[in-house]
Amino acid sequence: MTAPPRAALLAWFDDSAGADRACLGGKSASLGEMARAGLPVPPGFALTAHAFLAARDASGTAGAIAAALDGLDPGDQAGLSRRAAAVRELIASWPVPPDLAAAVAAAYRELCARSGHGRVAVAVRSSATCEDSPDASFAGEHDSYLWVRGADDVLAAVRRCWASLFTDRAVAYRAQLGYPQDGTQMCVAVQQMVRPRSAGVAFTLNPGNGDRSAVAIDSAWGFGEGVVSGEVTPDNFLVDKVLGVITQRTVSAKRHAWLLADDDQVRRVELDAGLAAAPSLTDVEIVAVARLARAAERHYGCPQDVEWAVDGDREDSGQGGGPHVVLLQSRPETVWSKKKVTVSTGLDPMASIVATLSSPLHARKP
Repeated sequence: MTAPPRAALLAWFDDSAGADRACLGGKSASLGEMARAGLPVPPGFALTAHAFLAARDASGTAGAIAAALDGLDPGDQAGLSRRAAAVRELIASWPVPPDLAAAVAAAYRELCARSGHGRVAVAVRSSATCEDSPDASFAGEHDSYLWVRGADDVLAAVRRCWASLFTDRAVAYRAQLGYPQDGTQMCVAVQQMVRPRSAGVAFTLNPGNGDRSAVAIDSAWGFGEGVVSGEVTPDNFLVDKVLGVITQRTVSAKRHAWLLADDDQVRRVELDAGLAAAPSLTDVEIVAVARLARAAERHYGCPQDVEWAVDGDREDSGQGGGPHVVLLQSRPETVWSKKKVTVSTGLDPMASIVATLSSPLHARKP
């Protein structure tokens, strides 16, 4: 596939309605949809699949990439690893086309102006075109880079995200699911960073048993990467969707956190005993996270897996003076959502009301 002439190389999240999801990738498309729905999403823009294809075509390496992937045997781990490394090396050599470099530099300047910072820090996140599809989740398979400043460094991180389309794990996962290796492109989301006091994930069902009447929240201090990767044992909270009350809480020993250091690098930091044992969210914040996760579920019409953060630079500045919680990503939950949901037909009217409120009949299908 070759990039069409005059194709959009870049789209702002809050102005991406005309861009097709296939050219934005799952993550960028979701960020754009949430921004346009009025959900609290940090501002940013996406480099589309057309940008990836334009850079590939300009490099003249498309044939070499196809040859490296031809006849891939997913059972040959050594061969798979060797081929994937060869493709990543090819992508690392791509020169960025001048029109793309100029578009990114202009968009970064605009983001700086919107944020009021001369060199605003951004997260540069991979957003593959096969990502967050209804039958698979590629969460964690591709690279993201935090606290990047300056247009040149953004472009360098973009190229690394492009290359991460062919990590060993990503190549193996696509092979396992039967996805074509050369039919997937990499979009990239560039989003203003928040300095999270705490962050994590929220599922709009109980991942332990599939109960859709609850929101399950995993939370830890600092950046959420430790929670997403499983490196940190997070606090866990369950919130009743209908009543909005916390029904279960588990506070874990969070011995370390990923925090921003003085040199603008995100580093693993050991926590003192008091902070390690303290809950990483207040009750007000727990309810606020659950409320936003539920709003995302209502918007998409199906259970969601949401990444969120409490903005440490804007605490107590949220709507109504509450905590300033932002949504960083929302994608369909892919485990329990595949299972058949049993609807109660018992005679208990209150149970019927709760079931309807938890999973409304008019919910839009994904």
